[in-house]
Amino acid sequence: MTHFAIEVAGEANPLSVQTLYQTLSAASSTDSQQIKTGAQQLQNWEKHSGFYSSLQSIFIDTSLPVEVRHLCVIQLKNGVDKYWRKTVANSISRTEKSEIRSRCIESGIKEPNPRLALQNALMIAKIVRYEYPADWPEAISSIVSNLRSVLQSDSNSRELNRTLLILLEVIKELSTARIQRTRLSLQAAASEVVQVLGSLYHDKARIWSAFLARGDDGEAAVGSIEQSLLALRVLRRILVAGWDFPNRSSEFQDIWIMLNNHFREILALISNTALRFHENVRQLTEKHLRQIAKLHVNIAKDHPAGFSLLESSIPLLSAYWSLVDQFGETFGSRTTDNPVTMNGRDGESDDSIMPLMEFLSLKGLQLVRACLRIVFNPARTFKYQSDEDKVEKAQSRDLLKSGFLTEGFAQTAMQTLVTRFFVLRPDDIRDWNEQPEEWEQKETGDGDVAEFSVRPCAEKLFLDLILNYKMQLIHPLKSVFGHVESTQTQDVFLKNSVYAAIGLAAPILEDRIDFNPFLRSTLKHEVQIQQPGYNILRRRIAIVLGQWLVVKNGLDRELVYQIFQHLLNNDDQWNDLVVRITAGRQLKEIILPFEFDKMTFKPYSATILICLMTLIEEVELSETKFALLGTLSVVIQSMEEEISPFADKIVAFLPPLWDQAGKEFLTKQLILGILSTLISALKGESQKYYHLVIPLIDNSVNVQSESYEQLVEDALGLWEATLQQTSCDAVPQLIALAPRLFPMLEGGSDVLPTALHIMETYVYLAPREMLQSIGPLLPSLTSLLKGARREVTGTVLSIVELLMRSALDVGGDEALRVLTSELFQARFLQTIVAGLHGAYESHQTTGPNRTKTWLDVLVETDYLSLLSRLALSSPGLLLDALAATMPKQGKEESMVWILTEWFRHLDNISHPEKKKLNCLALTALLKTNAPWILIRLQDLMTIWTEVIVELYDDGEASSDCLVYLRPDAMQGERETAEEERQRKLMFGDPVHRLDVKAFVREHVRQAIEAVGGEAAFQTQWVVNVDVEVLQEFGRLGVM
Repeated sequence: MTHFAIEVAGEANPLSVQTLYQTLSAASSTDSQQIKTGAQQLQNWEKHSGFYSSLQSIFIDTSLPVEVRHLCVIQLKNGVDKYWRKTVANSISRTEKSEIRSRCIESGIKEPNPRLALQNALMIAKIVRYEYPADWPEAISSIVSNLRSVLQSDSNSRELNRTLLILLEVIKELSTARIQRTRLSLQAAASEVVQVLGSLYHDKARIWSAFLARGDDGEAAVGSIEQSLLALRVLRRILVAGWDFPNRSSEFQDIWIMLNNHFREILALISNTALRFHENVRQLTEKHLRQIAKLHVNIAKDHPAGFSLLESSIPLLSAYWSLVDQFGETFGSRTTDNPVTMNGRDGESDDSIMPLMEFLSLKGLQLVRACLRIVFNPARTFKYQSDEDKVEKAQSRDLLKSGFLTEGFAQTAMQTLVTRFFVLRPDDIRDWNEQPEEWEQKETGDGDVAEFSVRPCAEKLFLDLILNYKMQLIHPLKSVFGHVESTQTQDVFLKNSVYAAIGLAAPILEDRIDFNPFLRSTLKHEVQIQQPGYNILRRRIAIVLGQWLVVKNGLDRELVYQIFQHLLNNDDQWNDLVVRITAGRQLKEIILPFEFDKMTFKPYSATILICLMTLIEEVELSETKFALLGTLSVVIQSMEEEISPFADKIVAFLPPLWDQAGKEFLTKQLILGILSTLISALKGESQKYYHLVIPLIDNSVNVQSESYEQLVEDALGLWEATLQQTSCDAVPQLIALAPRLFPMLEGGSDVLPTALHIMETYVYLAPREMLQSIGPLLPSLTSLLKGARREVTGTVLSIVELLMRSALDVGGDEALRVLTSELFQARFLQTIVAGLHGAYESHQTTGPNRTKTWLDVLVETDYLSLLSRLALSSPGLLLDALAATMPKQGKEESMVWILTEWFRHLDNISHPEKKKLNCLALTALLKTNAPWILIRLQDLMTIWTEVIVELYDDGEASSDCLVYLRPDAMQGERETAEEERQRKLMFGDPVHRLDVKAFVREHVRQAIEAVGGEAAFQTQWVVNVDVEVLQEFGRLGVM
């Protein structure tokens, strides 16, 4: 096949094996233009029928260039991911799938290139994940059949390796499946797989074990070792996924015993110093031990009861603990010589995988943790459990408690962990000095570090023991603590270990140890010792104080602040970078507790803040910088207005950090958060920093900015905080920012609720400017009335209601009329009236044919509250608006159905302020003297009676409880500028200004006068009111 450059458009080339090969050759070339054009053509073809089977045809031709075949199998694997499922658009046809399936296993077995064989195996595994067992039930049996054939021929080790590789990837893929049918089918096939692999493993392991036992270096047996390792990797996964109750299966127990026996044999061989192995052989042999150790832990975690009841599990646990104990003897370091010379195990940095004994000890610790969970914290499940299951669970707990997890073991294990595994190692000391930030970050224990490192796992195990053997371990732990406290030992490594245990056990010991004397007599002294190695103790003391302050009340906080002030001081040579970073991290835990008092902290705040900011500038690792900025944010938030003297320094300190962060958006997010906290703390004083804040907000909320997606949420928080603290003489630049909100008012936007809250804040801050510019935005608000979340709809209606009140304040009835006209043009009013009409029609029908409404109770309350604002300010404006929205109905016809729905809904309004608002609005309609409102006199008297009784406290109060007589009646202690604006606007609200009883009295008298006096009013309208309703209203003394 010839090679050429593709220059034609993608769709111009018809798909064939020849053209596909030429395109693949171009896409795998070194010419950038050919790569680009070829990739585009492949993308155009990927939805065509026959594309993937043609890829496979080229791939299985081993005479073609490896680069082309590699691109083929990658494209094929990706295509399986995208188009194999039946439900996706342009899915691969059933015929093409069948063709691919029929050739994939055989071609994978015969594949000469190991890299391509792996990709093909991954592709097969993906197909099996989709097809097994429904459309490809023979998938596993076919692979096993091929494996049997290869074993019987015993002629081609490569084919055996390829078959095992395919089986490995398939079992790996299926073992992660959650679909019950797939899991059951895999379990049904497990017996056959284990039978073949168990026999293969046994035969191959016997061959190379014999070589090694004779003292041969094993190089001649490398092929057998590799094959047994591949078989073992498959066995590990199928044994975990293939049985729900492994202890009930004789097949499982047979292979379990065989592997455990082989584990002991290999370990003995590896440990025999008289034998010398080729390095490659040693590594492959050790990998067998690692795989079996992983199997032990996997079975203990996934099948807790089954693991405990398997034969030899208790001796296995004891053997692991012996390994742990033995490894612990050489784990730590007990020298405080020049730390820089304390190198790794051989004096060189060990960049290879974890040494075998360390790995096995880690697995041993994890096994003990798994057993503790089996006994004390069994996993809860909703699966049906038979009586046999329950009995086995109880038996497994009893067996572990009596045979392994005894009280004696708990005490011995605690002592081993504290004295041996809490100790810093030589490579810890080396990394401390050579890579301080990286080492400190690793030691924070974030994530699943306990799964991969011995000391964090030992700490987790210690916590498990102290929690579950509380009464048995507290006394020995207190004894060790008392011994270290009372003696003047110079062993900083031992002290570091004991202090680590005391810190971890703080929640258990807090009411059993008087920590203050220890803090004052021991820790205070030790943080000041100027000797080699005491930097280790300084770091540990910072951690211990952070652990104790969150659980222990009454500690000497001033002394704690003094200690942290000292530990953050970079002028002390023993406060190295690790010590100061740790102190900076733990300071957050010191500040956060509820008992924090800013005035107690204030004398130390200046030094601590300066040292903390200096440290942030000094560190380079982004994770460390992020953590320390988090501490700074907590300090600012906790100090509140007392942060003011340091604000200039903090604000000057942040811009260089912003520039250094570049594309480290997490750091930038935290900087925005710090500015938000600072502005909230400074309140009105923060306006002098707007020259810095406003450009940051503008850039971060600009939808055209490349950092928009990453920063918009935090920038909106800063924007909102800035507006809340801005005084009424609003900064023009802040007003100019408002249009940035408009693109965010989309229904699907994640930041929509925050953007709406900011818009509401703008209305409070600058009502005149917002009324002038709100017109273009109203259609967007209208679109949010239907289909948006309840909180979004509520905020939109709150904004419009606020605009109505602001219009009255700014320009009276005329301004409100202009706003109402704009709401009509944006179809906002039409949407509200349509929603109310739909609710009315729904309530007029019953049964299966009842009309459904999209309006819920809370939203309807908001709709009616909006109409109430119009009615209360100008009943005529409400009537005009309704007539315009429903031109086919007259005003009277419209008001009849609206009042019917309005009065019906009043019982659903529970909020006193909203209920009073609706009551006042309905009362104000009496000004019209229209029959449609006077005929509702009974409904009016009912709501008047209900509201007056509620607001006058059943007649006990002498005035309306919602009426505020003084503007400062609701003033808070540390009121923000926005809270002040809200309070003043609330004081001017008719709901809080008008006495409901007086308001009703005035409007009833006007209505009486309008109809010609009391007699006419009585005969025309009061006659329609029930006597009981009239009597209840009369008792209120309104008239």
